[in-house]
Amino acid sequence: MQFDDDARLDPSQVEDARASGPSPRGGPGGMPGGCMLPIGRRGGCGGCLLLILAAVGMLLFGVVPSPFPGEEDGQQGGGRMPSPPPTSEPSPTGNLAERCRTGADADQSEDCRIVGTVNSIQSYWRQAFAEQGRTYTPARTVLFSQAVETACGVADSSVGPFYCPADRKVYLDLSFFNMLQRDFGAEGGPFAQAYVVAHEYGHHVQNLLGTMNRVGNDNRPGAGSPSVRLELQADCYAGVWAHNAVKTGFYEAPFTQADIDQALSAAAAVGDDSIQRRSQGRVTPDAFTHGTSEQRTRWFGVGYDTGDPTRCDTFSGRI
Repeated sequence: MQFDDDARLDPSQVEDARASGPSPRGGPGGMPGGCMLPIGRRGGCGGCLLLILAAVGMLLFGVVPSPFPGEEDGQQGGGRMPSPPPTSEPSPTGNLAERCRTGADADQSEDCRIVGTVNSIQSYWRQAFAEQGRTYTPARTVLFSQAVETACGVADSSVGPFYCPADRKVYLDLSFFNMLQRDFGAEGGPFAQAYVVAHEYGHHVQNLLGTMNRVGNDNRPGAGSPSVRLELQADCYAGVWAHNAVKTGFYEAPFTQADIDQALSAAAAVGDDSIQRRSQGRVTPDAFTHGTSEQRTRWFGVGYDTGDPTRCDTFSGRI
């Protein structure tokens, strides 16, 4: 995964909130386990970000459908990646505008790599929307450490990366990536990070397209639940971006199989069945909210193999 050294980065798409965090108020909405509750009919998250395996205190990333009306108003549900509390220090903070100017910077710095990844993802979706006669509305990524204020409430690092639809921002504590490798057994690496970021922007795309509105307030878990279908579609959208990433001009060459293997390893590590086995020693499909390891890797593969977002219809038939 090498950036084009001459590619011009746009660090304005990433905010660095690590130097100053919110006043401590516990987890999002003050709920145990970091569950984000709605905070207003038009300004909130539109539903609690679900916990899977709540009995054992483990979080997974997911999207909870919104009870709010409207298809493209940016107020539907949100998504997040799984994460226990971090135990490692985040990357050094600093002025991204000064440090992250070119693709060469992205190859040398984790912060700048996130900037370049976000730039590429949004460049792709801007073009994809335009080809369908739509207008893509950018979403900023906010780098935070320990805790952060969002329009969906106060979030701490235990919720992992997540997308808040109320302010259309992706929130990311970089210490999550160390945990993903250490505690979940993922291979790790730069493209595993890119997959996570692309997945969260998949939720933003769902928000803009009104896909979350199809789910409504149906928060029931289960192997074929709307939550699982939303998550698998976001994985597919991540694969679609990966297929088209070199065309955005930020990378010097298409991703290698080793890069893709990093993404597949990350997707498999956070499958419902994989985490349930680790946490409780058994698999409970009725509690699924995100999809199995096989489903997650397969739908990422559908997106990557086709490069076509229309092939990411996880709402029709079996998944």
